[in-house]
Amino acid sequence: MRSLALGVVGGAGRPGPGRVVARSAEGVVDVGSLADVEGGPHPELLAATTLDPLLAAGRPAWREVHGWLASRLREDHAPYVLPPAGLELRLPFTVADYVDFFACERHALNAATIARPSGAALPPNWKHLPVGYHGRAGTVRVTGTPVQRPRGQVAAGELAPTRQLDVEVELGFVLGASGGPVAMEDALDHVFGVVLLNDWSARDVQAFESRPLGPLLGKSFATSVSGWVTPLDELAAAWTDPPPRDPAPPSYLQGSTDRGLDVACELLVNGATVSRPPAVDLHWTAAQLVTHLTTNGTPLRAGDLLGSGTISGARRDQRGCLLELSWGGTEPVAVGGGASRTYLEDGDEVVIAATAPAVGGGRLELGEVRGRVLPAR
Repeated sequence: MRSLALGVVGGAGRPGPGRVVARSAEGVVDVGSLADVEGGPHPELLAATTLDPLLAAGRPAWREVHGWLASRLREDHAPYVLPPAGLELRLPFTVADYVDFFACERHALNAATIARPSGAALPPNWKHLPVGYHGRAGTVRVTGTPVQRPRGQVAAGELAPTRQLDVEVELGFVLGASGGPVAMEDALDHVFGVVLLNDWSARDVQAFESRPLGPLLGKSFATSVSGWVTPLDELAAAWTDPPPRDPAPPSYLQGSTDRGLDVACELLVNGATVSRPPAVDLHWTAAQLVTHLTTNGTPLRAGDLLGSGTISGARRDQRGCLLELSWGGTEPVAVGGGASRTYLEDGDEVVIAATAPAVGGGRLELGEVRGRVLPAR
């Protein structure tokens, strides 16, 4: 079944303001009109052209809106369902800041082993804090937007289109604002919802540029997100224990909100499923990402986006990127049409989809994030 998710639609190929919509079993629902006509909570927020005002309103408003919509959309709402022809999903919120983390231990171990087979398995800080980097908010794009193959230095002085274009299966956490540090017990009050996220990566560019300060051009060219944001309140049945940790997290990253999400992801290349990464394997949880990010006094802004980092499980068919699936380009991966890949080629289409447990049983569909590779300029 589809999750109750919020998004923004506009006329396909036509500029102009969008409108906030919800996804229901019947289709795409104009929730601004629904709330205005039927006296729903915060109609002015739902009548906006993006989710920005709702994100700025905070947890009490989010809970009221979700509760009312969840109840109202179980009743007849056909008059508010929009005709699908001519609609396109737009980026549902203005991305204030984008921070991508490195929260999955299996991915961190695999990436370290591929890069340095005889070196240390994990950086010494990895089990003591969520490692992350600041990405480019301006290159976050909505599902369906093509991705141009980027250029960068792939070796000393050699500027060229990447030959190792990759994808990363991630969860994205969409945030509201805070005035400063956020303690663990309050962290989830600042998370509005979840999107699916693909942090496109140029592995050869990334490998050459990353020391000592981390990636720049190898990551900054594109990040794709699903057009539907699933509110955290919709995922009540998906919370689960995080994996065992040794050592335990530092005290400021402990608490009852240290909970993982049982989200089952799927990665498809040219229509063929190549892996099923389990988000339950993420070592660092959403609350820990929020708390650690703000510990130094950094305030959150409404529309901040936190990426989990690549999600990978223990098996080969659970790895969340081609770097791992092809083991650094040495083991081709079967994709659609009887072909194989080590990294993406021009014309390839990537889809990330996911489901989560639903209250009362069954699975919620969390939408998809889709992108096709265009040749380098």
